[in-house]
Amino acid sequence: MNNEQVLEQLMGRIVGPHEAVAAEASAHVDALTKPPGSLGKLEQLVIRLAGITGEARPCFDRRAVIVMAADHGVVEEGISAFPAEVTPQMVLNFLAGGAAVNVLARHAGAHVICVDIGVNADLDHPELVSRKVRKGTANMAKGAAMTRGEAIEAILAGAEVVSTEVAKGTQLFVTGEMGIGNTTASAAVMCALTGTAPVSAVGRGTGVDDVGLQRKAAVVSQALSVNAPNADDALDVLCKVGGLEIAGLTGVILAAAANGCPVVVDGFISTAAALIASHLAPLSAEYMIASHTSHESGHAALLSELGLKPMLDLDMRLGEGTGGVLSLHLIDASCRILNEMATFASAGVSGGTNETQPTESSSASADSSVQGEVSS
Repeated sequence: MNNEQVLEQLMGRIVGPHEAVAAEASAHVDALTKPPGSLGKLEQLVIRLAGITGEARPCFDRRAVIVMAADHGVVEEGISAFPAEVTPQMVLNFLAGGAAVNVLARHAGAHVICVDIGVNADLDHPELVSRKVRKGTANMAKGAAMTRGEAIEAILAGAEVVSTEVAKGTQLFVTGEMGIGNTTASAAVMCALTGTAPVSAVGRGTGVDDVGLQRKAAVVSQALSVNAPNADDALDVLCKVGGLEIAGLTGVILAAAANGCPVVVDGFISTAAALIASHLAPLSAEYMIASHTSHESGHAALLSELGLKPMLDLDMRLGEGTGGVLSLHLIDASCRILNEMATFASAGVSGGTNETQPTESSSASADSSVQGEVSS
């Protein structure tokens, strides 16, 4: 079986959420000692989590942040405020536990897994997961970033990391990334798949000035013109104007969905990977939890394209999985409400008629949650 067939097999394992379990969770939420719907998005979130996992009382004791690291040849075009050398340096920082995502993951009780899927350096560390497909992509402003085979290999590498973690008991995944130049690649992916103009898709990334922002938009336009990616073929888009860490995260998302695990999507780069995953396997979007709205220009539009509504809006644009890890506190809160809060019947409080007879509102909540929306 070749890699393309393995990928097809992986995507074929993705099925829709458990609607009956979501409805059961919705009925229980409405029976808790509070007015129906009064905990807003927390209620809708836990109903989604129940449907995703098939567990009427979801709980995530073991969760992992998968940080995919890779370099980008397009950095040659001067689109970043930081040099490419920062990618391997930051990988070592992750491994030493000194990055922002490490700090926030420790606070949230999550394990950080750093994967070298395409760093342009030779790295050796006992905690590093080495799945290097190649040492960085080619310069997409001059030609394809990678071959189609390399893109598929990177997707499967990400999926393999998830499968290994699921075997260890991991129940929830957070996407993270590191790669100087990756907001440029993500903007190009967004433009290719949604028709967004480069000037609207690009953001400041590492902090480029106004001149750098204009250059970045011009480089994305050039990459799209040179490569002419096929919007109807997400793999063609990925290999021509994407990145190895974007491909790896695509695999993380697909494998999480195939294993019935929620996957918390971080910022702009992670959401570009989510967009590719949704084009390859539309049902994978049902397993995505949007953590926050990044300060990157195109992120809110990408989330809207996926039909996802984020939990947080903190003007962050660091990446690494930081927004995703922060949202774990809300996921934990929503699960504790479902698992620990008394019902009207158990507490002897008047008005708890919904416990045995789900209301119209509870059924509607379950339906909307299964569709992947966390409504305002």
